[in-house]
Amino acid sequence: MSGPVLRVRDLITTFGQGAQALCAVDGVSFDVGPGEVLGLVGESGSGKSVTLRSLLRLLPAGGHVAGRVEWQGRDVLAMSEAELRGVRGGQISMIFQEPMTALNPVLPVRVQIEENLRAHTDLDGRGRRARSRELMDLVGIPDAGRRLDEYPHQFSGGMRQRVMIAIALASDPKLLLADEPTTALDVTIQDQILHLILDLRDALAMSVVFVTHDLGVVSATCDRMAVMYAGRIVEEGAVRDVFAGPRHAYTRGLLGSIPQAGAERSMLLSIEGTPPGLAAIPPGCAFNPRCDFATEICRAVRPDLAEMAPVHRAACHNAEAVAAAGSPVRSALADG
Repeated sequence: MSGPVLRVRDLITTFGQGAQALCAVDGVSFDVGPGEVLGLVGESGSGKSVTLRSLLRLLPAGGHVAGRVEWQGRDVLAMSEAELRGVRGGQISMIFQEPMTALNPVLPVRVQIEENLRAHTDLDGRGRRARSRELMDLVGIPDAGRRLDEYPHQFSGGMRQRVMIAIALASDPKLLLADEPTTALDVTIQDQILHLILDLRDALAMSVVFVTHDLGVVSATCDRMAVMYAGRIVEEGAVRDVFAGPRHAYTRGLLGSIPQAGAERSMLLSIEGTPPGLAAIPPGCAFNPRCDFATEICRAVRPDLAEMAPVHRAACHNAEAVAAAGSPVRSALADG
């Protein structure tokens, strides 16, 4: 594999000013290789979606982002608004979490696809319509010519998500940011959408950053995973390695919550408590109040994200004890 297509270093995202500022993403660093699918995993509130939006500076008022997001040798965070508009939707596209709110309800889907084409291609009106129909066919929407002039409410949830993917792919991006694209879809449609994204990744030589809280989805679709908690990455590595040998107690707890075939009468692991609010992150390791492996150092010193094995990193003072406890998932799941 050649060098990464995306390099993120010390990404920090805050909301508010001065002493009242709250840190939602705290020093996040990762790489994405060519054609690679990286999964960002964690509970709601862990900072996954804010991380994704920060990469393209898609933050609400009051949001501030610092660090470095290197794309094709340039820092996205240092770009002017005009330069950034050439990257957003053109070179890097995003699928938002809920298509019913992300799509404009009063515009036909053709108009919404053509907005991207108008901004990032030189196609004329006839060419944009032809390309829109081609994209609808590409994402598996039947009778695309007729459905181009329909409105979002005339599509099912799965078909709306396919429209969102068509919009994201309109200008042949090299990086796709997918923010929980299968949320609220039934398992059959979810499987179709996941396979569609992987097929498009292969067909378009595209890299993907996939945000999800579903570790089953990670096992089926991702090459590498980064586990987030309280705005930080606490473990990162190849999916198979992390599933087979987690080195952070939080990762182990998430894996233990997965129902597994053949284990109907066994207890699932649970993580007691809830993630901390941004204004109440505890000192030391943020996970220590919920951790069965926590010791005094965990309550006093925040651990660095250290290399535990080749291409496997974890931020845990007791990583060896967690590893010795073993993985709670069966080998078949750990093998993907």
